[in-house]
Amino acid sequence: MTAQTSTTRTSTTRLTVAQALVRFLAAQYTERDGVRQRLIGATWGIFGHGNVAGLGQALVEYADDMPFHQGRNEQSMVHAAVGYARQSNRLSTHAVTTSIGPGATNLVTGAALATINHLPVLLLPGDVFATRVADPVLQQLEVPYAGDLSVNDSLRPVSKYFDRVTRPEALIPAALQAMRVLTDPVETGAVTLALPQDVQAEAYDWPDAFFAERTWSVRRPGADPAELAEAVATIRSARRPLIVAGGGVHHSRAEEALAEFAEATGIPVASTQAGKGSLRHDHPQDVGGVGHTGTATADELARTADLIIGVGTRYTDFTTASNTLFAADGVRFLNLNIAPYDGHKLAGLPLVADARSGLQELTEALLLHGHRVADAYVTEYGDDKERWEQRVDACYEAEEPDVRPTQPQVLGALDALVDESDVIINAAGSLPGDLHKLWRARSRDQYHLEYGYSCMGYEIPAAIGVKLAAPERNVWALVGDGTYLMMPTEIVTAVQEGIAIKILLVQNHGYASIGGLSESVGGERFGTAYRFTSEDGTFTGAPLPVDLAANVASLGMRVLRAKTVRELRAALAEARAADTPTCVYVETQTADTVSGPPPAQAWWDVPVAETATRSSAVKARELYERHVSTRRRHL
Repeated sequence: MTAQTSTTRTSTTRLTVAQALVRFLAAQYTERDGVRQRLIGATWGIFGHGNVAGLGQALVEYADDMPFHQGRNEQSMVHAAVGYARQSNRLSTHAVTTSIGPGATNLVTGAALATINHLPVLLLPGDVFATRVADPVLQQLEVPYAGDLSVNDSLRPVSKYFDRVTRPEALIPAALQAMRVLTDPVETGAVTLALPQDVQAEAYDWPDAFFAERTWSVRRPGADPAELAEAVATIRSARRPLIVAGGGVHHSRAEEALAEFAEATGIPVASTQAGKGSLRHDHPQDVGGVGHTGTATADELARTADLIIGVGTRYTDFTTASNTLFAADGVRFLNLNIAPYDGHKLAGLPLVADARSGLQELTEALLLHGHRVADAYVTEYGDDKERWEQRVDACYEAEEPDVRPTQPQVLGALDALVDESDVIINAAGSLPGDLHKLWRARSRDQYHLEYGYSCMGYEIPAAIGVKLAAPERNVWALVGDGTYLMMPTEIVTAVQEGIAIKILLVQNHGYASIGGLSESVGGERFGTAYRFTSEDGTFTGAPLPVDLAANVASLGMRVLRAKTVRELRAALAEARAADTPTCVYVETQTADTVSGPPPAQAWWDVPVAETATRSSAVKARELYERHVSTRRRHL
């Protein structure tokens, strides 16, 4: 997987472990399709006693070789690195260094997000003394039954590779293994090298070959001939096939190959949250999002399809509507995926290959047979798509521009402004559902939804990472008030470094998405609104007098307040033209409804209390049992 480098036995350089690691990282490259770039584009850091004298000093020593970004929260630094990695097609990422203790454990959420989404990030937390000469040290967790454990071990289950470098010479194999995993399209995710603080500062005579430039080739494996032949025969026998495009289409840069396949065969393409934008919204074969937050067009096709062709998808419960969506008798699954684990899901026929390579091979083979779906099928989904677009127009339309907008109207105002160069980032709340149903993706990477972990607080730091990877693009972080309060801290970083992200901050006074879900499952919106407590102890009083726009301004960012649809349109246009970090703040029309878009077109399984005395929960359980009865196992 890696190019050979020359080695000598006698040429060495004496450096600390931290200095050697920084020099090594600066010399790592990836290559795919003849394009070469740095693997570790920069390092983020917050310093404490666990890394300031090691990696902190090394980053000063080699500041010309390794760019540095100063973070405000360890979790958000990982989100920024992940945003950068996704925008870089997983071919480049950032490293993140922290001190020991809470600095290290704050990485866990970001690491889980990276690994779940198959996005590379290198984590370098400080650790307790390897020599144990000072034991326990400040912020050390003492484990009576295991002397070799520290809080950093909490990163093991959320890392694709974990090692603790307890001796200087152990860095060499650990660093090489870390690079292997970061650049492996199947295994990639969070990679953790825990670095004891005494070892970081320890000197060693390093072979100079360790610092030589090293290029890691990112492979594009083709399909096994037997699997390809069976896949072609399966597609040719289907009358109502449907493609489900996942994030693997984007990771592989397989969008053009998918378009060619869809155009040649006439097969419609639905998309997961991660796969949206695989085809432009106006492509004849694009039928929009699929699953619980999907369009009526895509979900009806999914219900009646006799063959689901998954391309780079993990088939999460939102996509499958908790295994109630793919309902046709005898429905089969053909799964094109570079990961065998995902290729075999839903008892599907696996086609284990890179998404671009596999699609190109399928297209070539099917063209030999002149295969194409029936014209009536194309007309059917084309007409349905047109009807759905009319529903989108109705949601976006604001007949009274001088009133407070609904959330779909907020999206409509942004939709009318952007072009294919803009990037839209979101992760949590009610916005992901609205965006999946309504947003009209204009380019392969415009739609940036993190819905594998759906982590509140991802949006602002991820926007910084995307902007660093693509400084020429307009990058929008779409943030609800609940998400904003989770993690606004990197606004300070954007201001400090002049990273001209745009924030669209939507105020609806609480966890609107979970409030709606709570109501639907008998929870009566308990504990989901940002309101004063009432006499009965519930949070049903007046909305809290929290001024989030003032908070944004206090962190140094320019803020444009919009009270009406008309003011919103003007503020968005002004923000888009700005060359400094800018926030547009808008309060949406109602706090008691989620957003007002078309309702869910497919179910999602959130278990409801089996016994209850309150009528809301009893009714919710009755509806739940009706939905559960439609669930099936695909065997």
